Amino acid sequence: MDKKVVLIVMDGIGQNLSEYGNAVKAAKTPALDFLTKTYPYTFIKAHGTAVGLPSDDDMGNSEVGHNALGCGQIYSQGAKLVNESIESGKMFQNETWQELVSNCKQNNGTLHFLGLLSDGNVHSNIKHLFAMMEAAKKDGVKKCRIHILLDGRDVPATSALKYVDELENEIANLSATDFDVRIASGGGRMQITMDRYEANWAMVELGWKTHVLGEGRLFSSAKEAIETLRKETGAIDQDLPPFVIGENGTPCGTTEDGDSFVLFNFRGDRALEISHAFDDEDFTAFDRKRHPNVVYAGMLQYDGDLKIPKKYLVAPPHIENTLSEVLVKAGIRQYAVSETQKYGHVTYFWNGNRSEKFSEELEIFEEIPSDIVPFEQRPWMKAAEITDKVIEAIESGKYGFIRANFPNGDMVGHTGNFQAAVIAVEAVDLCLARILNALEGKDEYVLLVTADHGNADEMLEKAKEGSDPKPKTAHTLNPVPFIIADKTEKREIGEGPFGLANVAATVTKIMNVDTPKMWEASIIK
Repeated sequence: MDKKVVLIVMDGIGQNLSEYGNAVKAAKTPALDFLTKTYPYTFIKAHGTAVGLPSDDDMGNSEVGHNALGCGQIYSQGAKLVNESIESGKMFQNETWQELVSNCKQNNGTLHFLGLLSDGNVHSNIKHLFAMMEAAKKDGVKKCRIHILLDGRDVPATSALKYVDELENEIANLSATDFDVRIASGGGRMQITMDRYEANWAMVELGWKTHVLGEGRLFSSAKEAIETLRKETGAIDQDLPPFVIGENGTPCGTTEDGDSFVLFNFRGDRALEISHAFDDEDFTAFDRKRHPNVVYAGMLQYDGDLKIPKKYLVAPPHIENTLSEVLVKAGIRQYAVSETQKYGHVTYFWNGNRSEKFSEELEIFEEIPSDIVPFEQRPWMKAAEITDKVIEAIESGKYGFIRANFPNGDMVGHTGNFQAAVIAVEAVDLCLARILNALEGKDEYVLLVTADHGNADEMLEKAKEGSDPKPKTAHTLNPVPFIIADKTEKREIGEGPFGLANVAATVTKIMNVDTPKMWEASIIK
């Protein structure tokens, strides 16, 4: 090994040349300014086809971004993976779909669909729901109920009614005397159901009460619920309270014994906990009150090692020859750290969707527990504590490869709060300065700084003439920085274009470790 590498992922900090709504440009970033003035850097692609998504209209996300960073290859991901399965017909031919359908037919049960209702292509796509509704009718299912989670995060912040209208139109087209389909419940994605990394089980419990038990405020339609709750709370879609649809005080779509239930989200991190609540007989995270005997399936298997869920509709990409695996084979010790919000990204997603390590001895993972507070109220999050651990790892001299994720630009960017996002970016920059100071006199280290996608770089939607700009809470299509800080060797950027998948080969080239032939090329010559 020629050099050791410290890789910093500034989550959600992309490059946007415009100053409009750009919290990255508005922030004071002396450390980043120093790095780009002093060392070679470029901007690399972090969305669309560069990370295995269907087209360059698709935003990147932290999951596919860390898959690409950690495996050095481009795999069909998320929406693209599901699209291929639907187009080929494999989804509806497989054993899981057949079991879901036959269970409903044998028990006169309901087929439930739960998921994020949008075309954001980060967690879900409404077209996948439509395809399954059509297939259910074709296959003889008599009754479907749909539980909608409102987005406003990967799509415009108050766009929920657009997607509800699309769904209601599809329901009208499919409805028949022998096919009863309705929206049964819903709520904002940041209020119910879609917690991740076990940070807030109360969200999942509220989702369980809403989708399964039918407990909650009753409305006659999803449109009425959204319009009423929006007026009462002033909240954007992702923060709207839960609601139940029904008549005469009775919910129209509780989940009962003999039903089948599909979670149609394809992204794993915010799908694991609700899947765990359905699948685990010995579940203890909250009191389910009742646990209906259903056939439950996810769009994907969200954790292949923990087998969550047990049944799924689309097989995940089988990722081999990851960077971690290559470094373990070379005998190089690695250290990965982040706070709860992105801990899974520098471990599970980085290692090719694996929970287990390639080596207990050579891979050390450390999680800093995240605070359970709104991110805009504490935009520095746990950046200081992550930095403490990175510096400890550097000073220990034990590790050939150190990686860390600072979630601030992404998590605070998702709130739509511009000033908080500026502080988030400045907090990360301050931590970069501390890491640079820690590397003084340690010429055996090369510092690499990048991001997994943009977010804080575009905090406002472009306003129509005569109207006020609206907060933008989604990821961006912007490239991300890639900086190579090597004090002892002049590095030269190669001929691009480059994307996140080119980073792994850059790491092995710096370390003088053999690079697998199937990887994307190194960014440096």
